[in-house]
Amino acid sequence: MDFLYNSLLAITWQQVVMWIVGGVLIFLAIKKGMEPTLLLPMGFGAIIVNLPFADAIDVGGSLTTLYNAGIANELFPLILFIGIGAMIDFGPVLSNPKLMIFGAAAQFGIFFTLCTASMFFDINDAASIAIIGAADGPTAIVVAQELASKYQGPIMVAAYSYMALVPIIQPPVIKLLTTKKERAIKMDYKPAGVSKTTRILFPIVITVVAGLVAPKSVSLVGFLMFGNLIRECGVLDSLSDTAQNVLANLITIFLGITVATQMQGELFLDYRTLIILGLGLFAFVFDTFGGVMIAKLYNVFAKTKINPMIGAAGISAFPMSGRVVHKLGREQDPTNFLLPHAIGVNVSGQIASVIAGGMILNFFG
Repeated sequence: MDFLYNSLLAITWQQVVMWIVGGVLIFLAIKKGMEPTLLLPMGFGAIIVNLPFADAIDVGGSLTTLYNAGIANELFPLILFIGIGAMIDFGPVLSNPKLMIFGAAAQFGIFFTLCTASMFFDINDAASIAIIGAADGPTAIVVAQELASKYQGPIMVAAYSYMALVPIIQPPVIKLLTTKKERAIKMDYKPAGVSKTTRILFPIVITVVAGLVAPKSVSLVGFLMFGNLIRECGVLDSLSDTAQNVLANLITIFLGITVATQMQGELFLDYRTLIILGLGLFAFVFDTFGGVMIAKLYNVFAKTKINPMIGAAGISAFPMSGRVVHKLGREQDPTNFLLPHAIGVNVSGQIASVIAGGMILNFFG
């Protein structure tokens, strides 16, 4: 009883707030079905690390050990990239290469946020915060670690939280930037045949090109493309299936729990954390803005119009952003089927985001 009484007395308001935050994440995961493999372990972990005397019962210590084993040395993010690469079909991009334009355009928010963040933080921290706009949690972790940011915890939490909240963040921005007529534009899907040789050579060539353009992106791009090579080579089907499912899900769970170790109330509830969360949201909004506006600009010159919403799918939140665009198209016209085009832009954004992360490291690392 004395231990229980002392535990209750030791509870701080910061811990209570983080319990609420953890509860909200769990609610979104279970009730709303929003990326449950990510938000559920994050929410549960946030509650655990904010228990009174967590360190005394070695809960906090055990989680810190897991963090050091998997995130501090960048192991989990890089392994996850293998699983993501194995999930991705680059066929829509290879059959319609212009989609890469919109994947690149949707990285606009990263560099715009870098300029804004540099007014509040030193340049390495600002660069680490800006990469939240990559909408790619593993890239955000690697960049923040490599640049030795003092705000790795809030950056990781913001990156993964906003990835999961794409279905909430993007629709109002897209609707603000487009008209009903634009959202109703239909796009025919006539994919050109892509040979197996092309599919095999693509990940190899992209890795080489990325290494030449942004050498520090090689680990990120390389693991992503290795996963895709496993998928496309045709002789490692069981390994590809494992990477896409068991490996990706297991690492995502570990990432969610270990990211939560950075959500200790005393450290997390700080005005600088609020600024970082705001800048992360700012980056996501302007990523969406950049993708949609370049798509609208394309329509000014193109004979065959595209639905400008697909530009918003250029953020790297795969496949959430592609699904969001497809859903918005169906809301405007139930016969509109934008998914192949949106996913094509989405996978282009996946490549563009890791190259952008490599460029950030080249500039500031």
